[in-house]
Amino acid sequence: MKQRKVFSSAYLVLVLMLMYLPIAVVAVFSLNANASRFTYNFTGFSLQYYEGLLRDTKGLVAALRQSLELAIYSCAISAVIGTLGAVGMARRKFRFSGAIEGIAMLPAMIPEIILAMGFLSIFAAAGVPFGMLTLLIAHVTFCIPYIFIVVRGRLAGLDPELPSAARDLGASPVRAFFDVTLPLILPGIFSGTLLAFAMSMDDFVISFFVTGPGTTTLPIKIYSSVRMGVSLQVNALSTMMLATVFLVIAVFRLVRQNKTHKGRSQT
Repeated sequence: MKQRKVFSSAYLVLVLMLMYLPIAVVAVFSLNANASRFTYNFTGFSLQYYEGLLRDTKGLVAALRQSLELAIYSCAISAVIGTLGAVGMARRKFRFSGAIEGIAMLPAMIPEIILAMGFLSIFAAAGVPFGMLTLLIAHVTFCIPYIFIVVRGRLAGLDPELPSAARDLGASPVRAFFDVTLPLILPGIFSGTLLAFAMSMDDFVISFFVTGPGTTTLPIKIYSSVRMGVSLQVNALSTMMLATVFLVIAVFRLVRQNKTHKGRSQT
């Protein structure tokens, strides 16, 4: 029994190291006083890369701003389409519903390079100018399945008679959806949207194929700068993004724990 606990602890430590050691290295080197792009010798602590990042409004910061705008717009549109699609598929059972659900999830399963080539061919054939519009269409397409899958799973665990009970009490279908169904599936919508947001911010292959002049997302900007050596400003930006993510998760967990504590105290 004792050996099993030691093995479990060692395995947990190994997994945590594999997961978080690269993140720790990025954070440490963002404070490196070494100004060289090509060496990774730590010579001391300095905030020069954070200061340079704040002054670099036309480089990484501009690319980050465009990536955030693209992710927010695409996730907002995808949340509406994916949620309505999941609710519709849950309410209506017909002959080819399984096949349609499979088709709806295909963009999340197809290799990105194939999806990117498809978008490139369609936009080129249709004469659509490459830029923010093509990026938005492409990102909405592969973000919808993530929200659809999560919301569909949330709906599968709900009592289907609840909306019917609301309608029996005089609520219209729209009122029943907003007063009963939507509050119950809201955690699923939120989770799916966060997942889609992360995928949109992280996407490189599809964005690389459908972007145009004057539109540069953060992954593309970082890729183009790698050829000249990785600027340690990238480490500073990554550390700031990671800190923001950890802060959001901590606040979310704190709010959730407070709600759980209040619910228990009321009962």
